[in-house]
Amino acid sequence: MARTISLCLFFVLFISWIPKLTTSYPLSTKSRWIVDEKGQRVKLACVNWPAHLQPAVAEGLSKQPLDSISKKIVSMGFNCVRLTWALDLMTNDTLAHNVTVKQSFERLNLFDDVLGIQTHNPKILNLPIFNAFQEVVSNLGQNGVMVILDNHLTTPGWCCSDNDLDAFFGYPNFDPAIWAKGLGKMASLFRNVTNVVGMSLRNEPRGTRDYPDLWFRFMPKGGEAVHAANPEVLVIISGIDYDTNLSFLRDRFFNVSFTNKLVFEQHWYSFSDGGDSWQKHNSNDFCAKIIEKVTHNGGFLLGRGFPLFLTEFGANLRSGDVNGNRYMNCLVAWAAENDLDWAVWALTGDYYLRTGQKHMVETFGVLDPNWKDVANSTYLQKLSGIQLPFRGPGLQSKKLLFHPTTGLCVTSNLSHNLPSLRLEQCRKAESLTFNPSEGILWSNKMCVEAPDAVGQKVKLGDGNKCSKLGQTSATHMHLSFKTTNNGSLLCLDVDERDNSIVANPCKCLTMDASCDPATQWFKVL
Repeated sequence: MARTISLCLFFVLFISWIPKLTTSYPLSTKSRWIVDEKGQRVKLACVNWPAHLQPAVAEGLSKQPLDSISKKIVSMGFNCVRLTWALDLMTNDTLAHNVTVKQSFERLNLFDDVLGIQTHNPKILNLPIFNAFQEVVSNLGQNGVMVILDNHLTTPGWCCSDNDLDAFFGYPNFDPAIWAKGLGKMASLFRNVTNVVGMSLRNEPRGTRDYPDLWFRFMPKGGEAVHAANPEVLVIISGIDYDTNLSFLRDRFFNVSFTNKLVFEQHWYSFSDGGDSWQKHNSNDFCAKIIEKVTHNGGFLLGRGFPLFLTEFGANLRSGDVNGNRYMNCLVAWAAENDLDWAVWALTGDYYLRTGQKHMVETFGVLDPNWKDVANSTYLQKLSGIQLPFRGPGLQSKKLLFHPTTGLCVTSNLSHNLPSLRLEQCRKAESLTFNPSEGILWSNKMCVEAPDAVGQKVKLGDGNKCSKLGQTSATHMHLSFKTTNNGSLLCLDVDERDNSIVANPCKCLTMDASCDPATQWFKVL
C-alpha cells in the first residue's frame, strides 16, 4: 500500500502469529461471536480462494503444489479459506464426476496448465472435478486451515453483473429449488469433514429483482437445506445489492428453525462507495460518512446479537490506488473496532482463464502470479493487525490504540531515556487506558505529556503534567492536544524511521481532498 515500515519488523510480525489448530469443533454462535465447542471465541481471518471459474478447479494448482499453497496461507497468518464453488458442481453430475481435471483444462485449450498440474499436482490431474475439490479441502485441513464453502454462482465462470442470468432468485439460471437441493447435497458430502466450519449460501445476490420479499421467501429455505444436511456447519447468509445491504433485517425477522448457527455476511469495496469518491473527498469526512452507511446496511446486526462476517473486501495491490489506499485504512479501522470476522479478496496470483483471458493477473491478489511470493508485504502487514481477536468469550479484554495504516498498536517504550510511545505488534502491545470524556491516555501507569515542539517524541510522565487529548476529526481517529509552550494544536503521528509516536500538525481536518491523514489515524479499541 502507500506506506512502508521497517522490513525487519515486518518479517518478525509476519511469522510470529501462525495459527495452530487448537479449535474444538464444531463452531457455533454465542450472541455476536463465533465460538468453538468449548465456548471460546474463534476469529475467522480468511482469504478467498476462487474455484468457481470455468475450469471449476481451485486456482493456482498449475503453479505450485497444493500443500505449498496451503502452507503459504498459514504462513501469511490466515486461519481460514473461503473456497468458492459453482452450483453446477452439485447439480451437474457430468461436470462433477465424469469430467477429470485434465479434460476440463483441455476442453478450454489450457494445455500449459495441464503441464503445470502434471508437474506440481499430478495426484489430481486425472481425478474427477469434485474429487479434486475435496483434495483441496482435505489438504487445507491437514494444515490446520478452516474452510467456508461459498456458493458463488450457478455455472462456472466469472462473477458478477446486474445482467447475469443467475443474479437473483427466479432468474433463468437461478432456480431456488435446484439451488437449495445443491446446497443440501454439498453440505451432506462434507458432513464429517471437521475443518469445513461453514457454508455461505450465495455470493452477491443482485439485479432488478433483488428486493426483500423474494429474499425472505427463498433464503431461509437454503439455510434450512444446509442445516438439515449438516447441522454442524455455520449457515452464512448474504444480503442484496451485491451483498452490501442487509438493512431490511431492521424491520423483519429472519425466521429459521436453528439459532446458534446463523451468521450474516457483508461485502465492502471502494467502488461500492461510488467510482473514485475516496479520492474526491476529504478522507476524514468521507470515512465517517461511509462507516455510517455500512453500519446502517449491516453493521447494526452486531448490536442485535448476530455475528457479521465481512466476506469480501480488498484493494489493488499493484499500482498507486489512491481510492483503495484510503478506503482500506478506513475499513481496517472499522474492522478492528468491531473485531469482525473477515475474508479478504483474494489469494489469487492469477487465473487459469477469466473472461476469455488466460493467466489474467488478479490485482487484488495477496500472492504474485507465481503463487509463491507475497504481492505486497505492507498490505499483508496491515491485515495482520486484524487477524488476532481483540475480545470475545474466553478472551481477556485488553484496551488498545490501533494504527490502521500499519496494522500495529501503540505501546510504551520504556527503554528510551525519556519513556515514550511507539508502535508494536498488537499481540505484544500493553493495555492502554483512554476515556474520551477525560482525554487522558495512560500507558504503564504513566500518562502522555505533550511535547514542546513539532516532530518530538510523545513522552510519558508520572501523572503531574498529563495532556488532555481530543478526538478532533469526524472519524474520531485524530488524537490532538495543545503544546505547552504556545498552545498550538498537534496530533499524534508516527515517525516511520523507528515507529515512534511523535507530535505533528494535524492533517486533513479541512475539506481538502488532496491530503491523506492515514499516518495520524488511531482507533481506540
